Amino acid sequence: MALDTVAGNSLSFIGTATTLIKLGPFTLLTDPNFLHLGQWSYLGQGLISKRRTEPAIQPAELPPLTAVVLSHLHGDHFDRIASRELPKDVPIITTGHAAKRLRKRGFQAPQPLPVWSRQNFVENGARLGVIAVPARHARGPLRAILPPVMGSVLEYQAAGQTGVLRIYLSGDTVLFPGLAAIHERFPSLDHAVVHLGGTRVLGALVTMDHKQGTDLVELLEPRTVLPVHYDDYGLFTSPLSNFLAEFRARGLPTTLRVLQRGETVALE
Repeated sequence: MALDTVAGNSLSFIGTATTLIKLGPFTLLTDPNFLHLGQWSYLGQGLISKRRTEPAIQPAELPPLTAVVLSHLHGDHFDRIASRELPKDVPIITTGHAAKRLRKRGFQAPQPLPVWSRQNFVENGARLGVIAVPARHARGPLRAILPPVMGSVLEYQAAGQTGVLRIYLSGDTVLFPGLAAIHERFPSLDHAVVHLGGTRVLGALVTMDHKQGTDLVELLEPRTVLPVHYDDYGLFTSPLSNFLAEFRARGLPTTLRVLQRGETVALE
């Protein structure tokens, strides 16, 4: 399998929540998960699951990276292949919890980003900002045992241009009141990459199911939504078909794009 190519700014879906985002001179990799079909992953908190899909590419096929954006440190977001094969000097923008543990694995440039903080990159007059935004892996008592999660907003400004392209990456959040602040600060999101799956621990959601995912799209009002993280592991129990049905039933004005693994979409 290989990645499609398109001209200009683009997002390629590799699998799970792993995407390759190209914005002018910048290239970002999100939540790297390269385990193969049939391999087992330790997701954390005693949960293991077998991968049901094959990623589109492996780390050796990646282009040079500006940075990795990692929402949190669970095995389906940063796996043993990523730990072994990604360059140890690649900047990894993530939570403080994940940054500390990645240093112990030999990574030299984990960069913890507190909520509402910003990491900037500048190259040949183009600018890219990565802003950490609220996310929460669970509500209630489960919060105490699950790792912190980071949502992100990417802001890209091409050299010599005044317009800004904004992309939201949800991370493994569930719906909670703090997400409303994202819409208050970024009322005009161009694209939203939304993690679904409906994973439950002790009966409680730890990733959004189809209803919460649609609620989030309705709250943030992005121009385009790209669902990810919905069928790669056995613990993902809320299928994409449920999200599609819920989304269409509500008649939302947001454009829905479903990408196959290896498919690339232009980011306008």
